[in-house]
Amino acid sequence: MLFLPPRPPLQLPADGSVLIGRSSEAELRVNDADTSRRHAKIVCRGGRFVLHDLASTNGTFVNGNRIEERVLEPGDRIEIGENQIAFCHVEADLDDGVNDGASTVFREQPTRGGRGRIFSGDLSEIPPYAVVQILELGRKTGELLLEGDVASGRLWLLRGDPVHAETKGQVGFDAALTLINVSSGRFAFEPTLDTPQPTIEASVTQLLLEASRLMDEQEART
Repeated sequence: MLFLPPRPPLQLPADGSVLIGRSSEAELRVNDADTSRRHAKIVCRGGRFVLHDLASTNGTFVNGNRIEERVLEPGDRIEIGENQIAFCHVEADLDDGVNDGASTVFREQPTRGGRGRIFSGDLSEIPPYAVVQILELGRKTGELLLEGDVASGRLWLLRGDPVHAETKGQVGFDAALTLINVSSGRFAFEPTLDTPQPTIEASVTQLLLEASRLMDEQEART
């Protein structure tokens, strides 16, 4: 799957290709001045996903390195213009058809209480915003634990919508913003109907837009 928030995730086909660029024909449209109409494509075949630069004007980068062709690995960041696209393999039954991945990045195991499945993984391979978007797609209710190197906390969702978040010293929307921007560590989601009193009145899209805005401001100051 490709993640370019706040847009919905794009599931890659098992066989075929996906065009990235400004063209109206692109499956993933990226509208900025530094992106070519037909900028790059991902060829999907036999469980391999190969990214090709299509002789773009400003180049295609993966994890900071310019590429012409590269086999993608879970957690790779594709950089096109000012956009960063996360490539993630997902293996989880979220009742929405996103369980076709062949990776174990998004692992699941039964909960002790039998309420459902615990989904867990590595934030270096699937970032928090991607985890939240997947849970939104599945309209999941439960508690997301994020244990990062810089910040840790919990985010509760009700049918895919964020309703409450806590970090050390923060509660509500501000705590959710901090957790969304955690870049490394671990996550685990456990379904539960015991959600706290709501402190967040925002959709996942609104949360990701604000997180992106704050990140842009921080980068502009450095």
